[in-house]
Amino acid sequence: MQNVTPAINQVGRGGTFRLAFLSAVISLVAAFVAVGSTIPLFNIYRAEEGFSNADISMTVVAYSAATFTTLLVMGRLSNYLGRRPTSIASLGLLVLGCLLLLNVHDIGTLIAGRLLMGLGAGLASTSLTSYIVDAAPARPAWLASVASSQTVMFGLALGAIASGALVQFGPWPRELIYLVAVGLLLLSAVLIAISPETETPSPGAWRSLRPRVRVPARARRLLPVAAAVFLATWATGAFYQAFVPALVEDQLHTRSPLVLGLVFAAYMAPSALGAPLEGRFRSAAAQRIGMIIFLAGWIGIITAIATSTLALFVAATIVAGGGQGIALSAATRGLLYGSALADRAPIFSVVYLICYSAATFPSLISGQLSKTFSLPQIALGYGALALLAALFTVVAARDPRTETTGTQPAR
Repeated sequence: MQNVTPAINQVGRGGTFRLAFLSAVISLVAAFVAVGSTIPLFNIYRAEEGFSNADISMTVVAYSAATFTTLLVMGRLSNYLGRRPTSIASLGLLVLGCLLLLNVHDIGTLIAGRLLMGLGAGLASTSLTSYIVDAAPARPAWLASVASSQTVMFGLALGAIASGALVQFGPWPRELIYLVAVGLLLLSAVLIAISPETETPSPGAWRSLRPRVRVPARARRLLPVAAAVFLATWATGAFYQAFVPALVEDQLHTRSPLVLGLVFAAYMAPSALGAPLEGRFRSAAAQRIGMIIFLAGWIGIITAIATSTLALFVAATIVAGGGQGIALSAATRGLLYGSALADRAPIFSVVYLICYSAATFPSLISGQLSKTFSLPQIALGYGALALLAALFTVVAARDPRTETTGTQPAR
């Protein structure tokens, strides 16, 4: 099979574009370091401010709903204003969210801070990921899809670990991680400001704010399976944000913020490590393999919760995270296959709309159910969702079609 994924990369390849690629990757990491920084603090807020599991779940809903709304309204904005100004605006919103979270003593402040982070993350999800794909080197061919789909996971993992370490061992346990995140975000804004633009600004920015969901016709046949992959994996990520802090303390018997950060990172980091492996397979095969591994991880997670075994929980989390990375990157590669420059922001808007819907609605439902059902029972529900998504992927996954022949799938 021939390798056709360089169709994703059609901009110039000078050193200036390498700077743009590195700046966009660093900025996307910084954005989601800020997002991940709150997670190890959830148990502190529960203990010191009296927040309930349902309260914490609502912060996840607020973040995801804000991201969803931003994607729906502003998902195409960088096509008209350019990648740089929209990327810098996203970083600014995240800075505001971090500054607000420096003083959390009521659930309203926490929700408002996470909402601002959601607005920034939503804008970053399309502008920075499109910037990454625009400026990515043509070789290796998998770099564009892996960098655009897995940098988010790496940033979340890094933010959670750094936050857990600073909360447990640093001064100002409730404030220091946010100050660090602000510094990273400001540095990222400077890097973006000195990098070249990859999208020529054009009229139509106001019209682009009219909500519109568009996927190129060639990608529509791939969307149902991709949606199943995004649904199961991102719902699990929201589960780890909303409920794993309480699970680690109540069911696995540890109060260490660092351990909590490492547990969250154990799901996110292997996603970035597993992603390059999917390039060895056809897109459909990689999605099947990834979701089978993901399901195996969920079986281990449920077993660990039932037996109160922290080591098994971490090991199963790593397995699920690795499977997630393979499946997510393969699904993203299929949707991006053969895309034109103007298609990328709309494709990423649809991808992240599905992803954040998957994080929002299960969290909203499970947050309400947590008032009646135990955390292990909530985990079973998420495991059932993983099972359904894996079965659908195994049965229905398809490779993208080659435009010239209509028969050869992408590698």
